[in-house]
Amino acid sequence: MAKPLVAIVGRPNVGKSMLFNKLTGRRVSIVEDTPGVTRDRIYGDCEWCGRTFSLVDTGGIEPNTENDMLKFMRRQAEIGIELADCIVMVVDVKSGVTAADQDVATMLRKSGKPVALAVNKCDSIGYCNPDVYEFYGLGIGDLFETSAIHGHGTGDLLDWCLAQFPEETEEEEESEVIQVAIVGKPNVGKSSLLNQILGEERVIVSNMAGTTRDAIDSYYENETGKYCFIDTAGMRRKSKVDDAIEKYSNMRSINAIERADVCLILIDANDGVTEQDTKIAGLVHEAGKAAIIVVNKWDAVADKETNTMRDKEAAVRDGLSYMPYAPVVFLSALTGQRVDKLFPLIQEVHKQNTMRITTGALNSILADATARVQPPSDKGRRLKIYYMTQASTKPPHFVIFCNDARLFHFSYQRYLENQIRDVFGLQGTPVRITIRQKGDKEE
Repeated sequence: MAKPLVAIVGRPNVGKSMLFNKLTGRRVSIVEDTPGVTRDRIYGDCEWCGRTFSLVDTGGIEPNTENDMLKFMRRQAEIGIELADCIVMVVDVKSGVTAADQDVATMLRKSGKPVALAVNKCDSIGYCNPDVYEFYGLGIGDLFETSAIHGHGTGDLLDWCLAQFPEETEEEEESEVIQVAIVGKPNVGKSSLLNQILGEERVIVSNMAGTTRDAIDSYYENETGKYCFIDTAGMRRKSKVDDAIEKYSNMRSINAIERADVCLILIDANDGVTEQDTKIAGLVHEAGKAAIIVVNKWDAVADKETNTMRDKEAAVRDGLSYMPYAPVVFLSALTGQRVDKLFPLIQEVHKQNTMRITTGALNSILADATARVQPPSDKGRRLKIYYMTQASTKPPHFVIFCNDARLFHFSYQRYLENQIRDVFGLQGTPVRITIRQKGDKEE
């Protein structure tokens, strides 16, 4: 049984994202005193009285607008309302009832869903704010005085939400969900790829750089497995980021990489690998995440010939030379060309990233490798390698014990890594190797 879903809606700047963060207990949604910061649907989990359910934070609804971005935001909010089991409409006690509040309330009454009215910014305690009674005129009877900053009134609001949910039934055990972050510079098609995968307008797509601001989670399941796709904001160079909201967005994108199992590094087929692409891929590599290099907008490449894809892949490999292990996929998020090839690859690189190899198998490879290429020596003192073991996964981390770590040249370390990859594959994942000399403690 799917988790119940609660949609948080309202006009811009009434504190929806602040309330969302308070209820989820995490700073998932960006909070800034600027209308229109939240644009897409942001999901998060909430637990109350032993029941876990999902919350969705939506962009501010402007019912009557000709602005394209505000129209997109309204459409995202409408989709959130359609999917929700119940709705929390947030209003601002300090501004009173506005025409936009009345229009939103009318829209929610037409939805036929249970609606609660959260009169936000009631930050004082000990008395009933008389300004609250004005909001009964919106025709939504279940009214709660709340403070998103302090958490006042949120318990009663959550009790109301629980009462609207269907009865809980025995849930089948969920298999492991793979967290997949979609990362890249602005305008490479991250949101378009997510929408193509999901088959719906999950996130706003626009040619305007900076459209996506939050890191947005979307759950998806098909015959290959279960996934949580994280669409991130395009990361620009620090020198180009002068807006506070965009700084938060970059931080969220970096955090999305940290919590992901697999990262899809999107590159524009027309631009090739740029300096910013190498920096973003470097973040993924340093974080030790499984990675797939996705060359998007392949449909827009003109004058394709027999070897065009091979030559383009060679150029990508050259630009990201520190990631020779990552597979390269050419696709079009716009047309859906080759998008289906991503899922088997995601499963494979995740499997490689979590692979554990027995100590016996590793030392068998080690013995064979040292017999073929003798360990280096310096001033008559030769490197002796005693044994190798795997310390951890995500990424695979190997510890090699020797007589003198100073003799262990980097080139020989790379040679041993290549021998391990030749036998076990480890496609799509970086490998970490730690050298310890005799007398060091094994962790």
